[in-house]
Amino acid sequence: MGSKFLMPGQVDCATKELLVLSTLLRCYLVQIFLLLLGQESRLIVILQDKAYIYDLNSLAVLETIDTVPNNKGLCAFCPGSEGCYLALPASTSKGSVLIYNTVELQSVCQIDAHRSPLVGITFSSTGTYLATASEQGTIIRVHLVSQATESYSVRRGTYPSTIYALSFGPCVEFPEFLVATSSSGSLHTFSLGQTIKQRRKPSGVIGSLIPDTLSDSFDQTYHHILHNAAPAGVKSHVRIYNVDSTCTSGASGFRVSIFIISHNGYFREYTLKITELNEFSWSLEREINLLDNILNEPF
Repeated sequence: MGSKFLMPGQVDCATKELLVLSTLLRCYLVQIFLLLLGQESRLIVILQDKAYIYDLNSLAVLETIDTVPNNKGLCAFCPGSEGCYLALPASTSKGSVLIYNTVELQSVCQIDAHRSPLVGITFSSTGTYLATASEQGTIIRVHLVSQATESYSVRRGTYPSTIYALSFGPCVEFPEFLVATSSSGSLHTFSLGQTIKQRRKPSGVIGSLIPDTLSDSFDQTYHHILHNAAPAGVKSHVRIYNVDSTCTSGASGFRVSIFIISHNGYFREYTLKITELNEFSWSLEREINLLDNILNEPF
């Protein structure tokens, strides 16, 4: 059995239901990951000060990673990367993150992302990029994992706010979108694709003149905010479950479908439509109180 990855146009109803369920469970349970890769099956368990990697066939502990105190179970996992990367906080005083290869059982790199401690980390679907957010919550940074460098920064806002969740859109090479929810109740969407393509370090003589560590500010023109997408102060989790290419009246663009699940039990599905001219619109597709539905189910 192989790992299943979400690509544009490949999301069916069953997959959508699994996404809703897995996102809801993450609101309440400790972090546990199951990785099925033929003979290299792994079970990964994240505790407050350790991470365990098990062989699923024998249940033997393959590796124990001592971590900094991690009471919230902050981590990110990417089964779509070559090494099935695991990201964990590396410091309690600043925003450093450790990236670990769970197949070869070795550290890949450590990225010093922020001056203040981390509150959010997530991989792109291929593991090429890592997004991070700190306790201050004004800046989200996107890093190129292979070079352990900061690719560029995106600004969520001017005033501090707690970032609750981050999510890249599904991608083959470049993640077109990154979304975030925060304690303000807003949903932030950043269009990344074209910016990443334009800012990739060129090869040859010109490339050798560019420093390895980049710190570019993201063009705020491509930052779209939906206010009151979720209740302010109520923790939420967000996922981009699908990105479709569109063409309307000769103008190409994207249709981005986004799930938000809040700790008060509400599930919301939003759609962002955006054209190549950066014209955009939001729509609420569904809003369901999952707790009410559960309580009303006959036993």
